Amino acid sequence: MDFKKYNNLVDLFFEQYKKQNKDKFFLSSLKEPKKNFSWKDVHSVVMRLANEISKIIKDGDRCMLISENRPEWMISDLSIMLAGGITVPAYTTYVSRDYEYIINDCSPSILLVSNDEQFNKVKSICERSSYIKKIFSFETLTDIDKNTYFNVGNLIQNINISENINLISKAKRSDPACIIYTSGTQGNPKGVILSHGGILSNCEGGHKLLKPILEKETRFLTWLPLSHSYEHAVQFIQIAVGAKVFYAESIDKLIKNMSECSPHIMTAVPRFYQNLYQKINATFNKAQGFKRNLINNTIKLGAKKLRKIKMSFSEKVVNFIVDKLVRNKIKKQFGGSLKTFVSGGGALDSKIGTFLNAIGLPTLQGYGLTETSPVVSCNPIDDIRIETVGIPFSCNEVKIAGDGEILVKGENVMLGYWNNEEETKKVLIDGWLHTGDIGVFESNYLKITDRKKDILVTPGGDNISPLKIENILTSSEKIDQAIVYGDNKPYLVALLILNKEINLEKENLEKEIENINKNLSKVEKIKKYFIIKENFTIENGMMTPTLKLKRFKIINKYKKNFESLY
Repeated sequence: MDFKKYNNLVDLFFEQYKKQNKDKFFLSSLKEPKKNFSWKDVHSVVMRLANEISKIIKDGDRCMLISENRPEWMISDLSIMLAGGITVPAYTTYVSRDYEYIINDCSPSILLVSNDEQFNKVKSICERSSYIKKIFSFETLTDIDKNTYFNVGNLIQNINISENINLISKAKRSDPACIIYTSGTQGNPKGVILSHGGILSNCEGGHKLLKPILEKETRFLTWLPLSHSYEHAVQFIQIAVGAKVFYAESIDKLIKNMSECSPHIMTAVPRFYQNLYQKINATFNKAQGFKRNLINNTIKLGAKKLRKIKMSFSEKVVNFIVDKLVRNKIKKQFGGSLKTFVSGGGALDSKIGTFLNAIGLPTLQGYGLTETSPVVSCNPIDDIRIETVGIPFSCNEVKIAGDGEILVKGENVMLGYWNNEEETKKVLIDGWLHTGDIGVFESNYLKITDRKKDILVTPGGDNISPLKIENILTSSEKIDQAIVYGDNKPYLVALLILNKEINLEKENLEKEIENINKNLSKVEKIKKYFIIKENFTIENGMMTPTLKLKRFKIINKYKKNFESLY
């Protein structure tokens, strides 16, 4: 498949539409089983919704999209681009302050929301905004000025109405397709501008990676938020392979959903695999006698096969037996058709990766950033090296700088940060993106060894600015200094130094933390903390001359205290 022939992501959709059986199901919601969209349905709604959007926006206008995963998400994304707009996805888990910052920063002309719940989060901001001209919603909104509102649900209800609409995308590969906001070191999120060509080149790498396991109709189960750059790019690979896409109900119902739709491929972040490992391991630990022996051999011999360690004849026989008795049984619990999990958005523990591959659930670890559209590298299905993040995609060049930092160059690298030339210049130097990650190459496989930048990445793939939260904590008169900790941890914790001029009872401090947490999103909340008495100063070596905290030095000193909170 030649991805280089496409000018933009809309061209990719229309080209695939021509090749498909128009009545074949394309998008399906597991939360609303009756909500199935054929290729013909998607094409019809995209054309008509793009027509409505084009009446309001001009080329290059930003269009903000706030919705949980559902078929209308992809439909809206395609419609915005066909109308000449730039999609600005926003997480449904944001708090009001985050939405307000993004709206003021990117000044969207229209806002697309899924329902009342999402609209109510931004309603007051919209009323104050001079940018937003119209609200589009997938479901009926109950309290809104009808003159500034368009119900997309009406288009879907009348899906078979044909209209003579002739819209063609004029976007070039170098034009912006979307602006995805990601946390910055200075607290406010940064808008990463990704081009059509950047995402298309990422799709090319993804297509090559998955080609050995593609079926005539490959089934994908999607649950990672589409506002995340990882899943956002995956939806275009789904288009490219003519997949059938199922939208999961929730992370809590993923295993149930897998048994319902029997997916071939599922992309997820390390948090999912951590939970999966814990659940399966808990079940394994209950086994005794012969069953326990089977399980031990499944894990031991599976790990051997993964690492390409030669097995004896007797081991091969035992491995064949556990394949039939254990691994096949596990596969059936996940729908029976799984070809691979793909892990991205954060570091996957090698113990967990080895375990899942050993028990018959192939798991590929990749690496990327929002700024690289997002994938830089991934393990190939036929040669998984679990301690690495795989081989770089051919669409980008990767090299290691003198200080060990990973640098990336290629069409997939962002155009820059929206309205933020200063931050853009810091990371884009002579065409090379400075990732802030430290790594090495081992036989062409990239291995991440450290992180240079002050960004925490949760097991759920969320990028969190610790400085932002620290600033909020220390804005309280009760807290003098703070360090937030939690990279690749299930929740955030903090080191606090209290204002010595205020005699603070423990109960009052807990109430203060509760109040601060109310203004933070779910992944940013501080769950636990510990207190030290000595302030950080230049004199004790914990602050720079410009009064910045020496984060790594502080964390290393109090590492045991932080770790004891988990």
